[in-house]
Amino acid sequence: MIDFLARGLSAVRRRAGLILSALAATSGLLGMAPARAQEGDVYRFSPVNQYGIAVTAAYWNPIMAYVSEKSGVKLQLKIGRTSADTTAYVLAQEVEFIFSNHLFSPEREGLGWKVFGRRLTPPVHSQILVPIESPITELGQLAGKEVAFPGPEALVAYKFAAAQLMTRKIDFKTVFGGNMDGAFGQLFSGKAAAVGANSQLAEGYTRREGRKFRVLWQSQPLHDLALMSASKVPDKVQKAVAAAFLGMHADPKGRAVLTQASAQVGLGEEAYFIASDGSEYAGYRDFYRNAPASLR
Repeated sequence: MIDFLARGLSAVRRRAGLILSALAATSGLLGMAPARAQEGDVYRFSPVNQYGIAVTAAYWNPIMAYVSEKSGVKLQLKIGRTSADTTAYVLAQEVEFIFSNHLFSPEREGLGWKVFGRRLTPPVHSQILVPIESPITELGQLAGKEVAFPGPEALVAYKFAAAQLMTRKIDFKTVFGGNMDGAFGQLFSGKAAAVGANSQLAEGYTRREGRKFRVLWQSQPLHDLALMSASKVPDKVQKAVAAAFLGMHADPKGRAVLTQASAQVGLGEEAYFIASDGSEYAGYRDFYRNAPASLR
């Protein structure tokens, strides 16, 4: 149930997609047909690449299988090589459902996406981190140094963090890792002195990999990413998919899927999906009103 092959991708990306599709097939996650969906009715779901591609698939594929079966709507996971690639699919209207916080700028809110849910987790923060053993103890020491970020579309991990450094007039060099795990890899390989991060993903990385961080700065609390549907999705389909996501934790089978998936990324068992009308994302909208022009 995963499609990494998109028109216009390079040959390298095509080969990566074939490999990952094969991996998904061997895990039994491809080719599962929802009982009530008509043949050919497929809706694409694109979550932001918060982790490497394999870990992203390990989290989302079981959830996609459950929601497809429960709702009777075939959902297909569609992600690019990087978070920027995945967001490009969204902006090109190549997908119908997303899990993202990349659409809260004034321009993108005009595209017609509707928030119907969010993941219930403790508040997240934008953070600027260094390894716990680093001699760097304050932001000013990052002047002239490389700082790693997931990618240019990462609102919490890149834009919030970079804005803080720019506001303090700290001259830093930007390095993009493609996703959060890639940025952490840049940090711990010594290619970057610090990393802009989403606190939830940093905590999950510590649980998965055992690496510890020192926090140099963090933002005000923010909500986790939003579940959203495109305006072109039929109302009946949108409601069926929303009901399946929002009811997962109350269904023993759905709860088991969430527990298994959350363990793959270092989330707690309490991480499940709840209803949202989008009003909780005022902090993201406020950012765009005050951020440096280059980050809007």
